[in-house]
Amino acid sequence: MTTVTLRPMTPAEFDEWQDALAEDYAAEQVASGRWPYEGAVRRARDESARLLPQGPDTRRMLLRVAVDADGETVGRSWVALDPPHGMPGIAFLYDIEVVESRRGQGLGRALLAATEDAARQAGAAALELNVFGRNAAAVSLYDSAGYAVVTQQMRKPL
Repeated sequence: MTTVTLRPMTPAEFDEWQDALAEDYAAEQVASGRWPYEGAVRRARDESARLLPQGPDTRRMLLRVAVDADGETVGRSWVALDPPHGMPGIAFLYDIEVVESRRGQGLGRALLAATEDAARQAGAAALELNVFGRNAAAVSLYDSAGYAVVTQQMRKPL
């Protein structure tokens, strides 16, 4: 079984991650039709800055880097211990990602398990997340890891 270890994200890793996160999140929002292309990256950066006002030192946020047995960075995750819905005891997984060159090796499942464990150790009784419907690999991973749909947003072009 593949395992990873989590460690806190450094300030330099945080800055690099913020750039990548803004680009990726903006692209997903545009592709889903939720945001216009114009200004999407700026909007993503603003959302992140609002949620992480002290960067990697923001209270009640778990910003973690995953390393493999050789100490190589293989991914990252971001969990809010006080989720946007305000449900006591329910943490929220904002971001989880395995580095592209290491995908398909079971690291996503290992990173998810380690992230769940970190949230549990921080006092969370449950972990929620949103996943874009077109991300079939992520939907499959979460389903096989025991996540259940609790709300679903749907759209039909007219």
